[in-house]
Amino acid sequence: MSEPVIKFVSVYKNYPLYSSFTNGIKNFLFHFPKSLYQVYKKRVQVLKNISLKIYRGEAVGFIGRNGAGKSTILSLIAGVIKPSAGQITVKGRVSPLLELGAGFHFELTGRENIILNGVLLGLTKKEVLSRLEDIIAFSELGDFIDQPIRTYSSGMLARLGFSVIAHLDPDILLIDEMLAVGDRSFQEKCLLKMQEFKQRKVTMVFVSHSMDDVVKICDRVYLIEDGIIKYHGEPEDVVLKYTTSK
Repeated sequence: MSEPVIKFVSVYKNYPLYSSFTNGIKNFLFHFPKSLYQVYKKRVQVLKNISLKIYRGEAVGFIGRNGAGKSTILSLIAGVIKPSAGQITVKGRVSPLLELGAGFHFELTGRENIILNGVLLGLTKKEVLSRLEDIIAFSELGDFIDQPIRTYSSGMLARLGFSVIAHLDPDILLIDEMLAVGDRSFQEKCLLKMQEFKQRKVTMVFVSHSMDDVVKICDRVYLIEDGIIKYHGEPEDVVLKYTTSK
């Protein structure tokens, strides 16, 4: 098999617990050295010793309960956050679809946000404009495309976000629960687009609570539990282990 495009080696991620503020800011300042030490010492471990490899053209899923660490893994791949320890290697342009409305300006129209988002994700303005009508057509937003996106529903935001990503020619595509938003017909349209990405050897990393979608899309699946890899393997096998352990 070829060299991996995503590689985690003994990755840990933790966050500080800011419980020192519960007694008030005055108490925190009066006991500043001790309070600062407590902030540093009290940390929640989100990921623990994660090692994995994802190869070019693979569709890899991460499943698990809320708070297990799945979205943290995607954020680390995207470079949104850094690991507390360990090494992460990512080769290729990453197109993340991690959070509803991320990268959008809510006072701009849908059309203007397509241009903004496309440029933020690595295209030139000329490249975005050349794909603009295709992006608008895919979104099926009609006249709403020229309205400020603060007027959009969550489903409409999902349509706009996925439509931009779908026309960016990504090397690595990260999707976090976006297919759970919007009507069923658009979800099916997105699934077909992801199958097209698979045929084009786009590497996809997919987080979802829809086990049917995970089985349809993914070549391999990781089950994350309490920040560690509990199981890893064929989608049907890992999904079965997850659903029978609930």
